[in-house]
Amino acid sequence: MTPTQRTLLVIAIFVALTVGSFIWFIATWDPAREQPVSFLPAQIERTA
Repeated sequence: MTPTQRTLLVIAIFVALTVGSFIWFIATWDPAREQPVSFLPAQIERTA
């Protein structure tokens, strides 16, 4: 195996692990168990 092929193999393994871990994260996500990350501020009432 040439050095170029080894480099491409390492890159392909890295991409496969990254995509696989992202898919696993989405597939096992339980929104009822986690706290929300975003924050929606309360509506401020303005009186005229």
